[in-house]
Amino acid sequence: MNSAIYAGSVVHTRVRPVRHRLRHRIFSLLLDLDEIPELSARLRWFSEDRFNFFGFSARDHLAGDGRALRLQVEVALLAAGIDAIGGRILLLAMPRVLGMVFNPLSLYWCYDTAGRLRAVLYEVNNTFGQRHSYLLPVDRDAQPLRQECAKAFYVSPFMDMAMRYRFRLRPPGERVAIAIDVADDAGTVLNAALAARREALTDAALLAGFLRHPLLAAQVLGAIHWEAVKLWRKGMRVRPRPTPPDSPFSMPTHSGPA
Repeated sequence: MNSAIYAGSVVHTRVRPVRHRLRHRIFSLLLDLDEIPELSARLRWFSEDRFNFFGFSARDHLAGDGRALRLQVEVALLAAGIDAIGGRILLLAMPRVLGMVFNPLSLYWCYDTAGRLRAVLYEVNNTFGQRHSYLLPVDRDAQPLRQECAKAFYVSPFMDMAMRYRFRLRPPGERVAIAIDVADDAGTVLNAALAARREALTDAALLAGFLRHPLLAAQVLGAIHWEAVKLWRKGMRVRPRPTPPDSPFSMPTHSGPA
């Protein structure tokens, strides 16, 4: 199956105006959207729309109304003029753990029917209950994949809005790697990097993952707020939170520099 576990770590390094670094372990699932019903039926510790050690619900993503995620992603692809209808869509995200979940960032890898990666959708959640997605086309096959776009959505209360994201990615294989550079006109403000190794999605691996991360969502949210306290103590102050974009998707017309 295309679906798998990816376990690894995330590192955030704030470069200025103060230096700050954090690192924490992650436990993510790569889910082929078409395989989720079969996974829910086959696996003892994973369920779709039911309570379990690990779970998945479409209500935790995109519009949040429970509509099929494939439909929502393909509507966005059509609106952006990206020819990837009918191909695999792989979602990399942290699952529900004991019914709880919080994903600062989820990635959808969108392939065409020939198996070529055509777009990446970056779904961002902030701690204010808001969500926004950036849909970026893949214009070339070079590795690592490089994309960029303007920031359109308020995330960290200590970061200005007039910034750009630069992404460097290696699609899921034996490993997955994602690096994000957040920059303003003066240069880099923050770097974030995720690195994880693939594991087979089995009941034994899920049980081991649960024993390592029994309170995953609480750990993620707790770490976000604790790091915010430390930044505030270092002199950072909260930026005003603007109204979120009218559209749930930002759709740049190209993926950025080579």
